[in-house]
Amino acid sequence: MPSSAHPRGSAGQPASGEPTAPALTVAAVARRLGVAPATLRTWDRRYRLGPSAHLAGSHRRYTGDDVARLMVMRSLTLDGVAPSEAARVALAAAPGGDVAQLGDARGAYLVSVSSRDRSTPTAVVDAVLAGDEATSRRLLEFSDNDDVLSWWSELVEPARAGLATRTVLGRPGEDPDAVLYGAVLGALRRRRARGSASSERNAVVLLLAGPGEARPVGLHVLAAALSDREVDARVVTGVLEPHRVLEISAMTNPAAVVLLSDGSSPDLTVVHALHEARPELPLFLSVADEPSAVALPWGPIVHRNRSLTGLLHEVLAVCP
Repeated sequence: MPSSAHPRGSAGQPASGEPTAPALTVAAVARRLGVAPATLRTWDRRYRLGPSAHLAGSHRRYTGDDVARLMVMRSLTLDGVAPSEAARVALAAAPGGDVAQLGDARGAYLVSVSSRDRSTPTAVVDAVLAGDEATSRRLLEFSDNDDVLSWWSELVEPARAGLATRTVLGRPGEDPDAVLYGAVLGALRRRRARGSASSERNAVVLLLAGPGEARPVGLHVLAAALSDREVDARVVTGVLEPHRVLEISAMTNPAAVVLLSDGSSPDLTVVHALHEARPELPLFLSVADEPSAVALPWGPIVHRNRSLTGLLHEVLAVCP
């Protein structure tokens, strides 16, 4: 730390002559912070967070100000802040501040970062890779005015794309994809719980994944977007055999059925069965551009759309 920032006498006292607390050695400070002495030397060399008191024989010692700044540095790095950024915050703290005041500086920094990074896909990826479920949930939480499709396209999809580029060596029970999926579903559940659901919903829409496929998270996003618009959207889970889907269709009398498939060769037997049993029922499909798509039962009430926004508006057009 430059001497001009903290002018001191040769005995480790302020230039004004005011007394200071006893200066500490590297070993003593390392024990207090729970770090290795080598770490303190690295912080001194790289970030100028070193001892500022000079005693006889040119031995450098840490003053109370030095230790307080190092505590901020240590706390922020434990919170996952990059060392260079943590050092910047520690060095910017007012000289002469006590530990509580410097702790306030740390807290203010974390609050500002939380606010700034709330809707950043990179922040979501970092939290998910760290297995930090609480932070992942917080970062994906809806604000009062968030539109679910904007939230999906601007935050969730970029985070999923970023996560897909990473290779991770996980321990038993660690799965970044599962953390992200769980955080997304949790955000959608909490959004629905906070909403003012209408008791006068007139239309039911069934949403299906491709039989034998994992349910795309986009299926739940589309269901939430429909629910926001007073449509009783239901995601069908479990076994999707044609006769079971036909039974559910007969019980619910849906205004439309939507099938989303992430597979390159989706199983479309359910679509054909629905179209044959209820030719008047609008069917909306999102399937890949593969030869299997040619076998769709094309007709005036069979629609195909690749985007969630397109599916949303087409489904709404047939809902009473």
